[in-house]
Amino acid sequence: MPWPLLLSLHKILRMHELSEQEIVRRDALKKLEDLGIDPYPAAEFPVNILAADLKKRFEGGEELKDVVLAGRMMSSRIMGKASFAELQDASGRVQVYIARDEICPGDDKTLYNEVFKKLLDRGDYIGIRGDVFKTQVGETSIMVKELTVLAKSVKPLPVVKTDAEGKVHDAVSDAEFRYRQRYVDLVVNPKTKEVFKKRTKLYSVFRDYFNEHDILEVETPILQAIPGGAAARPFITHHNALNIPLYLRIANELYLKRLIVGGFDGVYEFAKDFRNEGMDRTHNPEFTVMEIYVAYKDYNWMMDFTEKLLEKACIALNGTTEIKYGDKEVSFKAPYPRVPMLDAIKQHTGVDITGMGEDELRQVCKDLGVEADPSMGKGKLIDEIFGEKCEGNYIQPTFITDYPVEMSPLTKKHRSKKGLVERFELMICGKEIANAYSELNDPLEQRERFEEQMRLADRGDDEAMMIDQDFLRALEYGMPPTSGMGIGMDRLAMMLTDQHSIQDILFFPQMRPEKKAEKKVELNENEKLVFGILSKNSPMDLNDLKEQSALSNKQWDKSIKGLTKAGVAKVSKTDAGLTVEAVS
Repeated sequence: MPWPLLLSLHKILRMHELSEQEIVRRDALKKLEDLGIDPYPAAEFPVNILAADLKKRFEGGEELKDVVLAGRMMSSRIMGKASFAELQDASGRVQVYIARDEICPGDDKTLYNEVFKKLLDRGDYIGIRGDVFKTQVGETSIMVKELTVLAKSVKPLPVVKTDAEGKVHDAVSDAEFRYRQRYVDLVVNPKTKEVFKKRTKLYSVFRDYFNEHDILEVETPILQAIPGGAAARPFITHHNALNIPLYLRIANELYLKRLIVGGFDGVYEFAKDFRNEGMDRTHNPEFTVMEIYVAYKDYNWMMDFTEKLLEKACIALNGTTEIKYGDKEVSFKAPYPRVPMLDAIKQHTGVDITGMGEDELRQVCKDLGVEADPSMGKGKLIDEIFGEKCEGNYIQPTFITDYPVEMSPLTKKHRSKKGLVERFELMICGKEIANAYSELNDPLEQRERFEEQMRLADRGDDEAMMIDQDFLRALEYGMPPTSGMGIGMDRLAMMLTDQHSIQDILFFPQMRPEKKAEKKVELNENEKLVFGILSKNSPMDLNDLKEQSALSNKQWDKSIKGLTKAGVAKVSKTDAGLTVEAVS
């Protein structure tokens, strides 16, 4: 079949899948082109002001002439020779006034009568040039002198209405739609954009704080030969040129500590980490962690450093240290309480597990109703008890300190408490937000800890750490006393913006494959007759099908068009003529 004909047939079939509005918009697109208007021009459009700044300056008494703005046309009110529209740019919305004789000063009124009134739709990108004025009802508006089409939208946006009192009606709230089509969510839900602006500001506050302390931002590998630095299941890939397996990093800790060995006194990184584990409201397989390591410090210094950082961040984002997270009121005002882990377990379970062995801990789990897998060692059992019975009680920011050594293979032993390590986790609203250590820098002890992890792996613990021989070699050259800390940026952003699903603070969260909704096909009696014949003899000659149906020409035309539009029949051109087949 000739290529132009094939392309034409493809377009015809594609049109059957479009909604009525999409067909109308494509028709408008064609008419714009017929008028010699490029609906997707390449040239720069010289914007010189944003809507929010324009309103602020004009309402502050400044006269604004010859302003140039660009954005989406979100609504229009056509009123004969003059109309109002609403333009939305990155900063907000502003009303524009479009008079026919202003944008069409000559005899040719096509730009207003045809383009603006008939061929532009809600969601189209336009550029305007004009003067700012205030309407009789007191609304800041722009008298448009020039109008330029910048991009034609061929798919209609959902309609969200805001009444005179500012109440939103028909809001786009379906989570599945918002997460899959975040680009639409950002256009029609202004609060979504504000959440992501706050998230970006959070990163800026962190960077400024670290830079003030002369701590260097660095980058470390995402593809790693050994997935170290955390207890988690990794994603595995393969490097074709080297013919070796590689892992997406589960943590960047071991590389950052290599840099401390190399002579940097302080380093940090906002790292994309990946863990091949479950997905829920607080877990995404791809997530962001900020990890920081500072030489000559310990976990006590890091607690002071962390609470000051979070207090500063909360004020920067919300103007106060007091926030609401759902129905909880949370204060980020420093200092935060510090509670040893074993004390927390005793307080919330009534059981003192100090000095208990693995068998005793298994019995405690059984008595408390905590599930314990046979592969779990002492550290995992304690972790399960704390997670099930204690974690959810800490709503206000609280440092849980001094963990059992079995839970922390990369942490220095406590200087005064036998069997414990110098580690803390920061709990807020029942969730872990930060994890920090006085880092283990004894290479011989570190090797022993890794070997214990490998023994757990042999028992079936698929989250046990692998031995990183190069990291051990780095430690053998000597690493100064160091404190390190990691903060889950996604969870922290959730709390500081009052979002209750991690998907709400990720632009494009991981989703299950999208399933197209099955269309319910309803056929009339003639269509059922034709399809019944076709389904028994598919494929068949189009004329034979028409003859067997015994329908009139008019009935036949309507029936075959209805079947192809419903997607249950397909007409193709072959060397022998036109053939029709049933589509399952």
